[in-house]
Amino acid sequence: MGTPHNEAAQGAFAKTVLMPGDPLRAKFIAEHFLDSAKLVNNVRGVQGYTGTYRDTPVSVMASGMGMPSMGIYSYELFHTYDVDNIIRVGSVGSISPRLKLRDVVLGQAACTDSNYPRQYGLDGTFSPIADFTLLESAVSAARRLGVETAVGNLLSSDVFYRRTEDTLAWGRLGVLAVEMESAALYCNAAEAGKRALAVCTVSDNLLTGEALSTTERQTSFTQMITLALEVAVDMAARRCLLYTSDAADELDGVD
Repeated sequence: MGTPHNEAAQGAFAKTVLMPGDPLRAKFIAEHFLDSAKLVNNVRGVQGYTGTYRDTPVSVMASGMGMPSMGIYSYELFHTYDVDNIIRVGSVGSISPRLKLRDVVLGQAACTDSNYPRQYGLDGTFSPIADFTLLESAVSAARRLGVETAVGNLLSSDVFYRRTEDTLAWGRLGVLAVEMESAALYCNAAEAGKRALAVCTVSDNLLTGEALSTTERQTSFTQMITLALEVAVDMAARRCLLYTSDAADELDGVD
């Protein structure tokens, strides 16, 4: 059983999926970080792969650009393919003086100028946040690997070519960086009762005008990718421990 956007068979995706925006980054991750990676979906060229990292099944598939695209792909992974964890691995634009090019940012939450959360019909403003277990795991992995990270708020915008001064206004409230997908991912995870986290790399700086090239964005964000993969391994270990604990509890109840 597939979807209009995903031809993968049931069981083709691992419980944790890394989601870059760019299909070429998905291909790069599969070829350079996963063992025995197999292409499981290529509808519209999103390039979804499943392989192993340190003997742990992991999938990677592009989300495309913007919240509508992320909304479609993450919804289908959570609901149709029973994926438990989605880790966005993408680029962000710094709007904080704390950040420089190639810094790794963990999205604790995602502000948004989008109407995406309106679909839930809530009498108020829903605040999309990351899953704490994934965030805690990423922080621990970063310390273990010696990767410096900034943890804080992202801005998920529906508009790429917006006035710089409008975007920088969010930075004055402590928002670290701007991108276009995380709020939709966090909303979908909350609705599905699943887990999501954005692990991103600064590709450009709106304060200084510095920016990385397209090629650098596709192939040089290795710290972010390794960190996300380590989180995938940790989540698999936690899941295994949970099943072992449940099985032991069942045995304890047998006379």
